[in-house]
Amino acid sequence: MTERVALVTGAAGGIGSRVVEGLVADGCRVLALDLAVGEGHDLPGIDHPLAAPEALEALADRHGDAVLTQVGDVRDPAVATDAVARCVETWGRLDVVVAAAAVIAGGAPLWETPTDELDTQWDVGAKGVWHVARAAVPALLANPDPGGCRFVAVASAAGGRGLYALSAYTMVKHAVVGLVRGLAADLVGTGVTAVAVSPGATDTPMLRATADLYGVSPADLAAHQLLREALDPAEVAAAVRFCCSPAGRVLNGSVVAADGGFG
Repeated sequence: MTERVALVTGAAGGIGSRVVEGLVADGCRVLALDLAVGEGHDLPGIDHPLAAPEALEALADRHGDAVLTQVGDVRDPAVATDAVARCVETWGRLDVVVAAAAVIAGGAPLWETPTDELDTQWDVGAKGVWHVARAAVPALLANPDPGGCRFVAVASAAGGRGLYALSAYTMVKHAVVGLVRGLAADLVGTGVTAVAVSPGATDTPMLRATADLYGVSPADLAAHQLLREALDPAEVAAAVRFCCSPAGRVLNGSVVAADGGFG
């Protein structure tokens, strides 16, 4: 069987890194893309640290030639274009794309939210997904087996409801859901599918950053889902992996609520 090839953005982060691990376990070759600057980022309006360079390097160290890494900013469409080209040049194809790069800011109502917080979240979390889809879909359509090709975007429980004091983040994640639904409609009849996965409170640095915005603990946020505890990033990654699989075609155009009963 021909090895499948995947591109994962936000690959050094909590869910993204577990997606990379899982796809490698499923037999994929993976290009792991991340900004990977740790606390030294200069993203306007974003106070929490991003994944460190060491986290991205560790993926390649653990998996040898099954994982290639690339440092890049999904706000730049050329980065997505380069990453797709690298997949095709290195492995001859692209089968799977997982758009997981995101940031979060908030803590105030919409009318008190600084514009830079909105702009950065929009540019990373919504336009970043757009750039990746725009660059990757032609390669998926050109695949020898487009019926096995998958585009998966990581959205959020915020993509289906409003979250207090997180109006910009909520808007961005609604946009991700809309992007996936529009993309799935555009892909009708091609065999390539598009799906959004919406996690709930997951034990990641982003959950801790969100808790800090509210002045509560991560456990307080997790208490809002029926499981009454935070999800493990590997559990969310398992849902993403199914969406990426050949069997995942049944979910085309769907929003998969991997949220532990968030409500």
